[in-house]
Amino acid sequence: MEKLDVYLSGIESVAISGHVRPDGDCTGSCLAVYNYICRYFPQIEADLFLEPIQNVFRFLANSEKINSDYDRQRKYDLFIALDCGDLKRLGDAAKYFETAKKTLCIDHHISNASFADVNYIEPEASSTSELIYGLMEEKKITKEIAECIYVGLVHDTGVFQYSCTSAKTMRIAGRLMESGIDFSKIVDDTFYSKTFAQNKILGKALLNSELYLNGKVIAGVVTEEEMAEFGVSPKDLDGIVSQLRVTKGIETAVFLYQSSEKEYKVSMRSNGTVDVAAIAVAFGGGGHVRAAGATMEGSREKILERLLEKIKEQSGNV
Repeated sequence: MEKLDVYLSGIESVAISGHVRPDGDCTGSCLAVYNYICRYFPQIEADLFLEPIQNVFRFLANSEKINSDYDRQRKYDLFIALDCGDLKRLGDAAKYFETAKKTLCIDHHISNASFADVNYIEPEASSTSELIYGLMEEKKITKEIAECIYVGLVHDTGVFQYSCTSAKTMRIAGRLMESGIDFSKIVDDTFYSKTFAQNKILGKALLNSELYLNGKVIAGVVTEEEMAEFGVSPKDLDGIVSQLRVTKGIETAVFLYQSSEKEYKVSMRSNGTVDVAAIAVAFGGGGHVRAAGATMEGSREKILERLLEKIKEQSGNV
């Protein structure tokens, strides 16, 4: 794919957005592109649409300019979709995508539907932020832009521990560090730091988790009632499925949290045997081979039963 500058040449307006419930990679890549445009293409009217981001990411430059209301009525010359596998995942920002003169999607999810006019999909990349780094003129990456990209790398690689981390990922991280970012503080403040309420709901999820399929699958559930009891929202549940995954002997981790009376959000992580992206796609979701998710309707027992059936088909466990 050509550099980002090529797609920005000659346009007057651009909308940028990522997937619903933005995580570190989505937030970081979107803000990196937004800051890049504001710095080097000030003549372009740029709007960034995202659902409310986590408080730990609010130190990133121009995070206060994120529009979470989607109330603006206008058409854009270009819409840039980042870290988003399909139109539905854009949420309310999809209306700007559908009316834009040209659309561009940059993503690393293997389940991406290539739904834009121009699609740059690299499933082997650690993160969308890694791809964004490669699409920018390296000499133009300021400290503020570097912070955004680094956040994305850190969160989608689990601080460079997941299998998606490559030598290229580490080289990019090194170059970002050379820009003067406080890389250790970024890791501590955005990845490891948890509120007391977050730690309590994590403990509750772990305490109530169960083993399945000869101890190769672990599953945890958090209900709406429990979220209310501990005073947490969905964004406070990040990291629970990853903690389930590191349980010794586990091949697949499943985490469900209740979003309505008969609806659950599903997150899955695999240690290598099971392709959780294929399972997620089967239930209308998507993601990566080792990290994926979906939204499913029904009781938690029935949902878990359906998920375990798919996992069993792949793993061969009895």
